Amino acid sequence: MKRRNFLQRSFQGGLAISLPAWMYSLASIEKPVSIGLIADLHQDIMHDGPIRMQAFADYMGNSQPDAIIQMGDFAYPNEKNRSVIDLFNSCHENSLHIIGNHDTDSGHTKDQCIDIWGMPGRYYSKVISGLRLIVLDGNEEGSPSHKGGYVSYIGKEQQQWLRDELESTTEPVIIFSHQPLAGTIAVDNAGEMQDLLGSFSDKILLALNGHSHIDDVLYIQGNHYVHINSASYYWVGGDYKHESYSPEIHEKHPWISSTCPYREALFTMLTIDPVQKKILIEGRSSSWVGASPFELGFERVELKDEIVPGISDRVFAME
Repeated sequence: MKRRNFLQRSFQGGLAISLPAWMYSLASIEKPVSIGLIADLHQDIMHDGPIRMQAFADYMGNSQPDAIIQMGDFAYPNEKNRSVIDLFNSCHENSLHIIGNHDTDSGHTKDQCIDIWGMPGRYYSKVISGLRLIVLDGNEEGSPSHKGGYVSYIGKEQQQWLRDELESTTEPVIIFSHQPLAGTIAVDNAGEMQDLLGSFSDKILLALNGHSHIDDVLYIQGNHYVHINSASYYWVGGDYKHESYSPEIHEKHPWISSTCPYREALFTMLTIDPVQKKILIEGRSSSWVGASPFELGFERVELKDEIVPGISDRVFAME
């Protein structure tokens, strides 16, 4: 369900979402913890990926969070992209990665992502300042409902690992994945994952994802699922090809024609504040380069409020 009765969008003003206090045990957190988030840079589609990553790096350098995470569809793990990969990793000693479905395009592999990006594994957990960050791999095979295209599934072995992590942890948890675990284009076994996470809603603060290139939040079985918008664009597809930039840029980067780019890079700061008993997602606004999806005639009625060039301010307040 979506809490549309009291949740509205704002890229500048804070919005409060009330949560029952018994959901969280923040005893392990002594002071506010901040995590910088960037999703779906798509370095290998955009002509200005390094500029967008530099904007993120500059902001995080000034803000000094406790960790940073790129949430998938980042940059092919190869030497051509070494500069943007190194730029992200150099932003912080705790620079975490999630493997997206497009990160293994063009013959690249998960092992290359792990080796070249610098990951402990394709799924893993890490404790940062009293928070347990759990990173999932939604790119597994084995879905009984898969009908072609990119896989989008979390298999039994990874589910058992996740259950073990949630059962044993004494820290409050944030779940990170590239593919959504709820909402539009969620993993094939989203219901199964929601049941699993619902069993541990007293430990889970939020579940966050990229992949959808929208701005949204859902509440299911005691957990909030937050879609973090792309750093770069909304994908409209081949039926809506158009030029947002110069012909020269589109000739060198033809996939941009199937997108509606954001003028400025989108990213956000997630802050857990145990003193104020609040969880905050910092809003950031941009604008469309060229025509918006709706000006092109692109229609997804169920997402008309979520397809936006921005990330909403959100405040999750504990009663």
